[in-house]
Amino acid sequence: MISLVDDIGRSVTLAAPPRRIVSLVPSLTETLFFLGCGDAVVGVTRYCEEPAAAVAERAKVGGTKNPDCEAVRRLDPDLVIVNAEENRREDVAQLEAWGLTTFVTFPASLADTVGLLQRLGQLTDCVARGRELAAELAAAIADVASYRGPRRSVFCPIWKNPWMTISGGTYIDDVLWTAGGANIFRADAGPYPTTTLAEVARRAPEAVLLPSEPYRFSARDLADLAVLRDTPALRAQRVHLVDGKCLSWYGPRAAAGLCTVAALLR
Repeated sequence: MISLVDDIGRSVTLAAPPRRIVSLVPSLTETLFFLGCGDAVVGVTRYCEEPAAAVAERAKVGGTKNPDCEAVRRLDPDLVIVNAEENRREDVAQLEAWGLTTFVTFPASLADTVGLLQRLGQLTDCVARGRELAAELAAAIADVASYRGPRRSVFCPIWKNPWMTISGGTYIDDVLWTAGGANIFRADAGPYPTTTLAEVARRAPEAVLLPSEPYRFSARDLADLAVLRDTPALRAQRVHLVDGKCLSWYGPRAAAGLCTVAALLR
């Protein structure tokens, strides 16, 4: 028997290691394969992109915000991996009403992710690999955090029209801080405040990171930043397009993602 507490404080008990898993969280779908239990994954969302060859062969159960709960049910999983923010509470409640076991995740920091990797290893009977992945991430955090150079103020939007960014207490904010950045919207209310480029210019960031997700920023969006031309970021040409997975995917790629972000901010 396996019994663990999930990220919202619930005790989750499995009679045996799961043999049929549905993952509704893209970054954790990848994590399951890295743990070595990919063969047990029977269903994923259409946003689960990694590992590409493996997920292409798995049943698709809709999106993260609009999963086909009936499709999940038909797969007869003994475990459904969900996230408190990426997935809707009502969908999770429906799955549980049918008697399906869900494990709710909600890492808000890199340190949380270290613990999550260990617990997912325990939950899937891949304990040694979970500890190994957790140790790799912990080592990367310690290495990056040891840097004693200047902390750069940074603007990292996640959407445009309207412009949205992240504040303190979010996973992305913690990645930025650990990497040596200081999010210029860290003290704002709410996890994902809306803003304007005029306000960004007023706060004068020293760096701008444009991630590829959730909004797919590209070189076409650089022209929008003309209003920031007098900020330290644009004067120093410290504006970077970055793979969004480096900032928002918690799991086995978090260590490399953190190092990538740190290199961009130094």
